Formats: sequence, C-alpha cells, structure tokens
Amino acid sequence: MELRQVEHFVAVAIERSFTRAARRVHVVQSAVSTSVAKLERELGVQLFDRSRQQIELTVAGERFLAEAHELLRVAGSAAESVASSRGRLMGSVEFGSLISYGPMNVAQVLGEFHRAHPLVRLRLQLNQSGASSYLSALVDGSLDLALVSVPNRLPPQLEMRLMFEEPMLFVCREDHPMAAEKVVGLLDLAAEDLIGFPPDWGFRSLLDNAFLSAGVQSRPVHVIPAGFSVVGELVRQGLGTTFMPASECAEFEDLRAIELRQTVTWQVYLASQPRDRLTPATAALADMLIQAAPS
Repeated sequence: MELRQVEHFVAVAIERSFTRAARRVHVVQSAVSTSVAKLERELGVQLFDRSRQQIELTVAGERFLAEAHELLRVAGSAAESVASSRGRLMGSVEFGSLISYGPMNVAQVLGEFHRAHPLVRLRLQLNQSGASSYLSALVDGSLDLALVSVPNRLPPQLEMRLMFEEPMLFVCREDHPMAAEKVVGLLDLAAEDLIGFPPDWGFRSLLDNAFLSAGVQSRPVHVIPAGFSVVGELVRQGLGTTFMPASECAEFEDLRAIELRQTVTWQVYLASQPRDRLTPATAALADMLIQAAPS
C-alpha cells in the first residue's frame, strides 16, 4: 500500500466522485481509478459502492477512512517537520470559511500567509451546510482549520477559540415604519417579511433561537444562500427586512441599522484539532488568524 493510493482514496471519499477527486489531487481520472482499484485488491475489500448514481463508501470504506486520514496526517506532519527544520514550510492546509468575516480581514491574512509560505498549498472551502459539517470534517481529518459560527455543539476532540463577537442589528429602509426607532424588540418584528438564510446556516440558527426565546417564531419570506451584499440589495429594493452583524451594516449607509432590545450576539470561533496534532503549516496559519482577531 502506497501513500499515493491512500491520498487518492481519501479524495474520492471526500468528493464522492472520481472526476472531482482527480481535480483535487491534480492527476487524470484514470490514475485515480487505477490507484483506488489497486488499493482495494491489496486490502481484499471493496471500499466504494459504485452501483449508485453517487459513489458511496462501503462499511469497510468507512472504517478505513478514519485510519487513512490519520495515516496521511502523520506522514504529512513528518515531511513538514523535516522541511521546517530547514526554515521552510511545506504541505497543505484545508481551511473552512464563512460568508462573512465580521471585523476580521481574513483575506489579508490568507494573502500574507501565502506570500510568507509559498510552498504550502492553501485550499479554501465554503460549505453551505453550516458549522456542523466543518466540525465533523475537522474531527475526521478532512479539514485542518475552520471558522465556525454559533455551533450547536462543541466536540470534545476539538479546540475552539473565540475570535470575535458582535451584536446583530435589525436592518430596514429609511421609509420603513420602524426606521425612526432607536431600539426595537423581537416581538415587534414577528410580523416582518424577513430576508434570511437557509436553516443550517449559523446566522439563521442564531436568529431562530433568539425569536424562540422571545416567545415567537421568525418568518423568513426570502431564504437566500448568499452573502450580505445580496441580502442588503434585496432590502434596498423593498423586498423585506433583515438582520446583520454590526460590521456588515457599515457597508449599507443608505439603510437603517437599529439596535435590538434583546441582545443577540454573533460569535465566531476558530476550530481545529488540538495544538499538538496540527502540522507546522496549519499551526502557522492558526497563529496568524489569532493575531488578526480583534482584541
């Protein structure tokens, strides 16, 4: 069994596609198919169920995946340790992102990291399934670092560092009936035509829970799987109202941002495996992100 075979297997397991896996590891599809087939022959088991429209792991494949992630982590860490002893970082970092970085300039940090460590392959992911998918990917090793918003659970296997928190505000047009108010309550907003996000997203969960605590349910009329620039434009066009973190409101000077009577706080964490399990490249990026967090 070769590390290359294990890498190809993990890529197919993550992508659920030989074509996408080939793009992920930068080889032709036939090479990935051949590599995985050879690995299955050597192990004496079928790792993937290819009979369905989407490739799925078999029971044996599920069991092998956890060990495969660990094998690649140890091998990568060993190689990176040798490289770091010569003063240069190598390897790769899989980083889970958010639709908003709040008061942090994450793009600048990523650019500085890339310029400082050009031999490290940095791969960004934006998963629309929310924080839960990032947390499970961090646990199984398919993701190295992630920014997560209001996670519903804190897996004990992971380290969670609070990067920042800021209040959510109610956002409406200047001609809205409540535009002149300095403070509004969630009960006052129960009948609003809200522009919101899909149910699995952190912002949606945050507001849904806040409304429930106030004794009412939120009623997003427009569910938008996009960033605040799109949401803000819909508010401008009179399609509804919304909620935004304070840092995002600064981008919409023509809209009214009103404080909430019930404090609703958006929190963002940097999630990762424990420090002693991070590769040198992952640890370096984590340090840069932590240093860039608002004090």
